[in-house]
Amino acid sequence: MKVNIALDAMGGDHGPSVTVPAAIYMLEQHPEMTIHLVGDESSIRQELLACGGAEGEHVQIRHATEVVGMDESPSHVLRNKKDSSMRVAIDLVKEGVADACVSAGNTGALMATSRFVLRMLPGIDRPAICAAMPGINHDSYMLDLGANVDSSSEQLFQFALMGSVLVSAVESRENPKVALLNIGEEEMKGNDRVKQAAILLENSDLNFTGFVEGNDIYNGNVDVIVCDGFVGNVALKSSEGVAHMFMHFAKQEFTRNIFTRFAALCAVPVLKALKKRVDPRRYNGASLLGLRGIVVKSHGSADQLSFAHAIEVAMLEVEKAVPDMITEHLETFVSERQSA
Repeated sequence: MKVNIALDAMGGDHGPSVTVPAAIYMLEQHPEMTIHLVGDESSIRQELLACGGAEGEHVQIRHATEVVGMDESPSHVLRNKKDSSMRVAIDLVKEGVADACVSAGNTGALMATSRFVLRMLPGIDRPAICAAMPGINHDSYMLDLGANVDSSSEQLFQFALMGSVLVSAVESRENPKVALLNIGEEEMKGNDRVKQAAILLENSDLNFTGFVEGNDIYNGNVDVIVCDGFVGNVALKSSEGVAHMFMHFAKQEFTRNIFTRFAALCAVPVLKALKKRVDPRRYNGASLLGLRGIVVKSHGSADQLSFAHAIEVAMLEVEKAVPDMITEHLETFVSERQSA
């Protein structure tokens, strides 16, 4: 299947120095793909030359005169930056030139611009940010991770449906297990919105398994974990902080004296395997679900490997036609609800 991906080549902390080499790397892995590099033409050409790439059938450059800053407000970007690399990349998806957009730029601006340009799928109120989280048994997908700080029970149900469809499509897991993130597993715990969302999920055809707590996020016992964006973003950033602290403490202990340095030397193979297993670069690429098109958000500080993984996430969603599958599942649920 031929896939066209539009890249916001100027987005993120590093811009073309990361996005262009990542694009060339992905084309080496998937030569049938076409990548549209959107941004300042001279900067993109310079990076293409540096990494041995060239414009052609599978690498196309779309010039854009503006760049969205990481600290710019979404409303300002919508009003004043219509020729930004981010906006032009999303426009390519709307025009059908590209099948998906990938950007490491300003999250708020990307969300607002995507929603304005592509619009929402029928039956979906708001988009949600969804990403894979490493787990003991297997990866789980969690949403929303920051798009909506305050969500209704109906919207939480919509997140659950979208997450279930995504996991079923990209992970080939039949009937994915869905859970609501809560302050306890008992039915009487949680706020009214979470309790009402649980009722909606129990009355749906989704494989709802109940509530999970924060310490269950990395167990890998469920496939989809649902929460509002405020809770999800706090959980995500707290996890990143704990991981950073753990690595910092481990480095301190292994370099404390000559004996611990020797122990570290002996443990190198295990440490390398552990680092590879939990490497956050392997989990880069958060899907903006609920749009009439595919948009994937990369971490702003992504390196080449990390950004390449975000491109791969977009490619998988295109191949599985995720937006169409979400629409189909939602229509089925609405039809069943009306006939009940």
